[in-house]
Amino acid sequence: MSEVKGKTQVTSPPAARFATPAAAVRCVHVNPDVRSQRAYREEQLRRSAGSVGRVLRELPAKTRRTAKKGIDDVQMTPFLRKVSLFSSGGSFLDGYVLSLIGVALTQIVPMMSLTAAESAAIGASVMLGIFFGTIFGGYLTDIVGRKKMFTIDIVAIAVFSLASVLATTAWQLVAARFLIGVFVGADYPIATSLIAEFTPKKHRAVSMGLVSAAWYLGATVAAVVGYALYGVEDGWKWMLGSAVVPCAILLIGRHDIPESPLWLASKGRTDEAAAVVARVFGPDVELEPEEVPRKTSLATLLRGGYLKRMFFLGVFILCQVVPMYAIYTFGPEIMTAFGLGEGHEAILGESAVSLFFLVGSIPAMFWLNSMGRRPLLLVSLALMAVGLLVLGLWPTAPIAVVIAAFGLYAFFSGGPGILQWLYPNELFPTEVRATAVGIAIAFSRIGTIAATYATPLLLGSCGVGPVMLAAAALVLCGLATSFVMAPETRGKSLAETSALQEIEGVPAVRPRR
Repeated sequence: MSEVKGKTQVTSPPAARFATPAAAVRCVHVNPDVRSQRAYREEQLRRSAGSVGRVLRELPAKTRRTAKKGIDDVQMTPFLRKVSLFSSGGSFLDGYVLSLIGVALTQIVPMMSLTAAESAAIGASVMLGIFFGTIFGGYLTDIVGRKKMFTIDIVAIAVFSLASVLATTAWQLVAARFLIGVFVGADYPIATSLIAEFTPKKHRAVSMGLVSAAWYLGATVAAVVGYALYGVEDGWKWMLGSAVVPCAILLIGRHDIPESPLWLASKGRTDEAAAVVARVFGPDVELEPEEVPRKTSLATLLRGGYLKRMFFLGVFILCQVVPMYAIYTFGPEIMTAFGLGEGHEAILGESAVSLFFLVGSIPAMFWLNSMGRRPLLLVSLALMAVGLLVLGLWPTAPIAVVIAAFGLYAFFSGGPGILQWLYPNELFPTEVRATAVGIAIAFSRIGTIAATYATPLLLGSCGVGPVMLAAAALVLCGLATSFVMAPETRGKSLAETSALQEIEGVPAVRPRR
């Protein structure tokens, strides 16, 4: 028995020979079925670690094969360019109908024997209509969708443009122009929301720049049409009725533009949103998932952070557009006051200024990405103010100086002109985006209503110099407000720019808990 015991006895080596207990375990050569429980656990851990490592090494490659792109990752396609082009049509109509009335009034005033107050009312009626149209149009667009409103407003503009041709009194013309303004105003939040929601972030500034350029193009075309029809009997009727032509072109171009997938997703209609994304962007693109469908609520805009943004946008846009609208609405009268002739000559002067506005918007589209939103805004407003100050302080300047000063103001209006559409669409979430655009534009139109009504009266009583100085003061006010509050949103997605968090150039704004 002792012999057997001696043959089977297991002698443990001295513990001092091994640095760790694990090392001691490895030196015991026993069958797997009699190894210690501790050694078994260690071996299992080693095997598990190796398996996890292999999985982690393989995961990135598998992920790359299956991951989809977001809307911000795609390139511009012909269809996306079409969305931007025809969505800019409402802006073209605004520039067209607003500027053309300035030329038409040169015939309407003597024909209808209008007073200065009636002439001013005709000019301001469109602004009043835009005020109501942007507010209610934006809110309805966030509730019922972009697509439905996208068509209704163009049809209405065409109908009321024809109605203005039939006007026989000043107040009939005021009513028709007011209703045109309502639907032109409604198109702004509809169209710019569509552009922002379809366009990848690196192309957003250029696409929104088309909206601004379209306004100036519409104003320039209006000056050309007005010049051609100025000497025609009842030419004012042809001028006002001619808005039907761009309306028809826009209806044809807009008919196959789908609903915004971001709006559909925000309303919980994810299947429809996915179908639109697949159709427009391709099967390898998907939307970022919406956390919870959110209702359109004005209370969202009253939160501290969003309310602050609304204030900034309202003041900035008001200070930027009031001088521009006054110049366009009463362009021929202002050009005559500066000694640039009357009739055809004054219309040509206005056309030259329109061309400066249009040309300035083209490089601004690209400067917004290369320089950034905030730097371009501040530089542009400063140079615009310089041009207006020259006109205000030296109203008897030579024609070359007058044209150069108007050109300086008009050329550098390009950047702020784009940002009045780009900023509101970037700074607010999908469920209230169109509402925010509408309210911001409506706030600015309070000033344009007052300015377009007061401009002919002030030109007659004070002269052109003080009018230009008042315009310069407004631009300087916009510069001061922008210096304090203008954010930098370049290179960010709509989810990032619309969040209540810190963006470069503006203090952090976070909702209270």
